[in-house]
Amino acid sequence: MIDLDAYARDGFAILPDFVPIEDCEALEARAAELVAGFEPAGAPTAFSTVDQAHARDRYFRESGGAIRFFVEAEAPGQLNKMGHALHDLDPVFDRFSRQPRLAALAEALGLQEPLLLQSMYLFKQPHVGAEVGWHQDATFLRTEPASVIGFWIALDNADRSNGCLVALPGAHRGPLRQWFGYRDGELVTRTLDATPWPEVEPVALEVRRGTLIVLHGLLPHASTANRSSRPRHAYSLHLIDARADYPKDNWLQRPDLPLRGFA
Repeated sequence: MIDLDAYARDGFAILPDFVPIEDCEALEARAAELVAGFEPAGAPTAFSTVDQAHARDRYFRESGGAIRFFVEAEAPGQLNKMGHALHDLDPVFDRFSRQPRLAALAEALGLQEPLLLQSMYLFKQPHVGAEVGWHQDATFLRTEPASVIGFWIALDNADRSNGCLVALPGAHRGPLRQWFGYRDGELVTRTLDATPWPEVEPVALEVRRGTLIVLHGLLPHASTANRSSRPRHAYSLHLIDARADYPKDNWLQRPDLPLRGFA
């Protein structure tokens, strides 16, 4: 199913044709239904990895246990993503996220007590889909010890022109550089280690629809802007190990929605 040696070496693994096309279509159709029912109240919250301005909005802060909609900072009429509890609160995303093949993959990756922590539907709209800067997922979903793993599923073909993922192979063996969480009631980004990213050549993870990419939580990765006429929808699911400590100062908290595994 997965080349664990390659994953240990690179910090990512590409599994082509992991998701049947009909499942991709089902997720896209359900996302469209959810979007059709979205009625924004007041000014919508824009999501941007550049300035983290969304961190000031209660709408974002309380999205860990909800399904919330976020627009593009530079194109507020277009959705950037929806999250962060699709896998728990929507039956279609729940069934998909808890399928046996994903549970088996989590087990193969060493998650002995996996918990499904965060899910996001990423739109990367044609022409306006914003870039996502270099980051480590553990910056936002920190555990002690580090345990977060990302499953990123291409619902459209993803290439350089429409904003595919880009990664620094092998750089997951370095330290966690930043942490994004609460301090004195405010969400802030702290520098934990100022070590620069390794000087390795970035790799564009160009994949076909239905591909699943596994991302180590410490792997530096990014995605380019989508300036093409094609969409680049994706579904992202993040898991942690229940044996690790999930600090209460992490930004994503779910006081009214306990974490669940694959059962």
